[in-house]
Amino acid sequence: MKLRGIKRGQNIEILEQLNNIPDGTEIIVDLELIENQIIEPPQPLTEMERLARLNQLFGAWKNQPELTEIFREIDQNRHAYQGRTIDSIDHQDNG
Repeated sequence: MKLRGIKRGQNIEILEQLNNIPDGTEIIVDLELIENQIIEPPQPLTEMERLARLNQLFGAWKNQPELTEIFREIDQNRHAYQGRTIDSIDHQDNG
């Protein structure tokens, strides 16, 4: 039987159903790498690259007038009195 899977840490996730093998069964796995899918890990960003990405995010909500209305509604809901009932000790069932 030949199956495809993805390595995640020390686990291999099988991409197909294995209904014919009961849980807890010991198996032997023969690994074969798919060469064109081996990807080098990305290099860490330099300080300048990180700053450039942050600067792109800083203006993400700029010039979006609908956000003013959304935040106004959130603020109203946050500060609206919800009220609550507090039962006094005299009216509680102690039994």
